[in-house]
Amino acid sequence: MNIAYSPCPNDTFVFHALAHGLIEGAPELEVQYADIDITNTLAAKGEGPEVMKISFAALPYVIDDYALIPCGGALGRGCGPLILTAGEKNPGDLAGKTVAVPSERSTAYMLFRFWAKQMMPESLPVIKVMPFDDIMPAVQEGRVDAGLVIHEARFTYQNYDLNMMEDLGDWWEKDTGLPIPLGAIIAKRSLDAEKITEWVRASVDYAWEHPESSKDYVMEHAQEMSVDVAESHIDLYVNEFTRDLGEDGFAAVESLLSRAAEENIVPSFDLSKLRK
Repeated sequence: MNIAYSPCPNDTFVFHALAHGLIEGAPELEVQYADIDITNTLAAKGEGPEVMKISFAALPYVIDDYALIPCGGALGRGCGPLILTAGEKNPGDLAGKTVAVPSERSTAYMLFRFWAKQMMPESLPVIKVMPFDDIMPAVQEGRVDAGLVIHEARFTYQNYDLNMMEDLGDWWEKDTGLPIPLGAIIAKRSLDAEKITEWVRASVDYAWEHPESSKDYVMEHAQEMSVDVAESHIDLYVNEFTRDLGEDGFAAVESLLSRAAEENIVPSFDLSKLRK
């Protein structure tokens, strides 16, 4: 079975057992390591592997062809994207100013749009898409007025002497009471989604039961990340929603995507397809 997921510690931790033939009855995997922007694009073009990790924000574009697998993804609390600035600033200071984002097809971007509309409805910021690794230096050097960052930047932005204006995960939770949906596992609808769910869930369980087993695999792909940062990354993004979306998880996804569709950030789609 062909699968694509990122080299980030949470994905390699979750899929270690499945990728190494440790799940009884599961097929051999052909793994492609790809950042989520790449898998989002592959899925939208219909050119991707049978199973992929994509952003929940990309799901409306592919829901007719891919089923949402209710485990293996990334949702949670206290794990949202951050808006960073150089120096102390208020949200109103960003009206009409330039904000760097890593993608316009991401949950982070959706949350930023929701937040900006609430905070500065009269004059929204100008969006500049920029590679993730360039955003914090660009904010530090004054090339943009603020930056939207994700993943390990939560743990490293202080190294650039930057300030956190807003934790959009906290903002979303206060606004909705729901966890924040980040990354989704999808599978082509021609496959047996129940079997894939069973295998992925077993891989999650194995990861938790044998945390030392995946350590070398995680660090091999951790892109020069320190062990402490990699472990913090796993602790933040691998949680009960990784094992099972459950009602709260599905409600969070439905709330995020229905709101995005209402505001024309994503195309309208049949919400019931998220559960089938």
